[in-house]
Amino acid sequence: MTEMVYGTVPVYSGDPILPRWWRTIDKWTMSCILLLFAIGLLLGLASSPPLASKNGLEPFYYVIRQAIFGGMAMMVMFAFSMMTPQMVRRLAVIGFVVSFIAMMGLPFFGTDFGKGAVRWYSLGFASLQPSEFLKPGFVVVGAWLISAGLEVGGPPGRLYSFILMVMITVLLALQPDFGQASLVLFSWGVIYFVAGAPMLILLVLAGFVVLAGSFAYANSPHFASRIDGYLSADVAPNTQLGYATNAIREGGFFGVGVGEGQVKWSLPDAHTDFIIAVAAEEYGLVLVMAIIVLYCIIVVRSVMRLMKERDPFIRLAGTGLVASFGVQAMINMGVAVRLLPAKGMTLPFVSYGGSSLIAGGIAMGMLLALTRTRPQGEIGDILMRRTR
Repeated sequence: MTEMVYGTVPVYSGDPILPRWWRTIDKWTMSCILLLFAIGLLLGLASSPPLASKNGLEPFYYVIRQAIFGGMAMMVMFAFSMMTPQMVRRLAVIGFVVSFIAMMGLPFFGTDFGKGAVRWYSLGFASLQPSEFLKPGFVVVGAWLISAGLEVGGPPGRLYSFILMVMITVLLALQPDFGQASLVLFSWGVIYFVAGAPMLILLVLAGFVVLAGSFAYANSPHFASRIDGYLSADVAPNTQLGYATNAIREGGFFGVGVGEGQVKWSLPDAHTDFIIAVAAEEYGLVLVMAIIVLYCIIVVRSVMRLMKERDPFIRLAGTGLVASFGVQAMINMGVAVRLLPAKGMTLPFVSYGGSSLIAGGIAMGMLLALTRTRPQGEIGDILMRRTR
């Protein structure tokens, strides 16, 4: 009778999207990502003008481009962080397929820009590196396959993910891009380990990795030169590692001062792979430690949230994404201080690079979407009930 007089009562499907997103998102992780991007712009103001002047461009040409690409990355990150895990998985599958096809076309249509490795497509106004977009897609797809294999009557997801990992690693090694290949291999290993892989299988896989590395050292001059340079006791002062090592040494604790650094005039990759050397020289150990702390907060916060997650897919995909993110940062900084062999790998959200920034925004958007709080019982509570 009431409905006949006053009409039906409107039914709301739930809270508005933005308030629910703000209430459930990991604000600490998101804030750290924004701070890393701001630090990247600050370091770009110091490191990119020398390269721009050498190329006959405007002094802040690369900074403006980094701000544009970074803005796009932040918008992509916010958009992905509002999605459901199911939508993240669907888009990851599509992105993985497109990126994989693009990688297969690199030997025919790609370019090396004089760096000895065919990793990019030249678009005229910018370049595109498919392997950067392949990483987050592969992590999510691999986690989906392995989690499906854990279900009763599920497909052999571990085998399928292993085959995909081998195919991608071989394609990356043929470019050659051993840095990205090792990152893909590590991400898959972390997912496989978290899914409950026996230690014997992991040790066997580690042995195969050693054999593959030995084969690459014997048959790839590019790989052998990187390893020989890393194992050499002396560092030539006129190499990139020599310039970076000297810059870190000169910076000390508080740095030589803003704009007073000299490494940016010698390093061709001062604004990309060796941007941490510019930070160490001009701002000192203080800024480097601040950057490391930001990365640690992102990794620890994400892992702590994923430990409470009940869905196997979300646990595996989130762990793979955050492991890939953290290890990439560790590799970049490790190369600058000669803890690791030289690899062409950017520092996430700090280094210049359109593909790296946008792909990083996609990966972190997926991670933020997977680590949002949900109305569920914690996995620890369920395990405790089973033991009673």
